[in-house]
Amino acid sequence: MRILLTNDDGIDAPGLDVLRKIAGELSDDVWVVAPESEQSGASHSLTLHEPLRMREIDERVYAVKGTPTDSIIMGVRFVLRDAPPDLVLSGVNAGQNMADDVTYSGTIAGAFEGNLLGIPSIALSLAYGSGKDKTRKLKWQTPLALGSDLIRKLLDIGWPHDAVLNVNFPDREPDDIAGIAVTGQGRRNQDSLTIEDRMDTRGKAYYWIGFRRGRATPGAGTDLQAISSGQISVTPLNLNLTHEGAAKELAAALEKQEDNSARITG
Repeated sequence: MRILLTNDDGIDAPGLDVLRKIAGELSDDVWVVAPESEQSGASHSLTLHEPLRMREIDERVYAVKGTPTDSIIMGVRFVLRDAPPDLVLSGVNAGQNMADDVTYSGTIAGAFEGNLLGIPSIALSLAYGSGKDKTRKLKWQTPLALGSDLIRKLLDIGWPHDAVLNVNFPDREPDDIAGIAVTGQGRRNQDSLTIEDRMDTRGKAYYWIGFRRGRATPGAGTDLQAISSGQISVTPLNLNLTHEGAAKELAAALEKQEDNSARITG
């Protein structure tokens, strides 16, 4: 099995080293094409208005001066064009990617791009600061211990060709994991969104966007609840953003309006 890895934390990120070890337990044909620098929050953006630069760092390891999406495109359509990968893994992200995060996450975007190119794809992230210790002390040993076995199980089961699996590991030691939960995408309270305004040394304003931590009650069956409960969350995601219910209601309402207009004019 040929596996292509990427991330959004950059080619030197510790999570990518963890992912390489996980993938190495699954196959001896592992390739890395990842961003040269951190691309957190890049979402599904790609570079169109300037050339891409790529350098070979080691055997089967490449850094792209671009986004996770750029990296997957370069990996599938250029580096591995003669023998495309059988699986794309993106991560392991330093921090959870759940709920609203999925629309911002470069980690998930890398998996989405793999899916668009016809390759089964999984995004992996590791939560931190969700227990008593609120510091950014990541338990890399958890995905390292459990990641390859989980991926084997998912591959054995299989999933729809148009779905991407979004895996989040909780902020717990491997022996303290409370199981695996297949979840739905949650929704956060956006009141936690903050903007901090500051002044630079020249007296000009600049701003930091961030999120204030606080207690919340996650919805039942969501990724947020699973992580809060110490479970590994597996969320099948789909790039089709159509709201089917709204589409049916709008179509029926418009048809009714057209019928009424026809009767009036007739």
